[in-house]
Amino acid sequence: LLLQRQTLARADCFHATAESEFEEVRRLGFRQPVAVLPSGIDVPPYEKTSQGARRRLLYLGRIHKIKGIDMLLKAWRVVAPKFPDWELIVAGPDDSGYLKGMRRLARDLGLERVSFPGPVYGEDKLRMYRSVDLYVLPTRSDNFALAVAEALAAGTPAIVSKGAPWSGLEREGAGWWVEIGVDPLVAALETALAQPPEVLRAMGARGRDWMIRDYSWEEIGRQMASVYRWLWGQGERPPCVRTE
Repeated sequence: LLLQRQTLARADCFHATAESEFEEVRRLGFRQPVAVLPSGIDVPPYEKTSQGARRRLLYLGRIHKIKGIDMLLKAWRVVAPKFPDWELIVAGPDDSGYLKGMRRLARDLGLERVSFPGPVYGEDKLRMYRSVDLYVLPTRSDNFALAVAEALAAGTPAIVSKGAPWSGLEREGAGWWVEIGVDPLVAALETALAQPPEVLRAMGARGRDWMIRDYSWEEIGRQMASVYRWLWGQGERPPCVRTE
């Protein structure tokens, strides 16, 4: 309150990566313009690969309570017997020892076809996104969730909870945006896992096109440059800048 608020009060413009961040700026009482622009991503060349007979559902991110992995495991207990040709991969770095509890929960639930391969980075992460049929993020709260954009950029459709700002998944035909909780997740998984491979591939292709159009660094950089020009008094206010 003594230092940071004074600095923020002098800002000419804020940058929010999602609608939720814009709303938080307003809740804190700041009335300056806000540029609502997501984080940019690198869109790799398109390449889908196969990893054996089973189809694959992937969670990739921090292994942390806020990410809703416990709900995913409970949902998997319901849907896995109905889809024996699918397996679940829960990948990512352990956060504060939460992974041990998730392994124990998987054992207690008697889950089958679930693996915890640990963290993956760089080319290994890209290969994983390319090799799976569907990405899932059942998060309780996320301001952006970069992993969703990375999965879509690799051509993989996604199921994301409304804890993350990805309503465009349904508008773009690239996945499902569902309420937070086990039951909504079960319903979405039952719908998604029943889709033929070619349907999911088509959804992934639409998601990739969406990322190129709206989330590539080239597009985000172009829009951010227009914000700076406007702040210098050059040109009209960009559409990404909110003043209400």
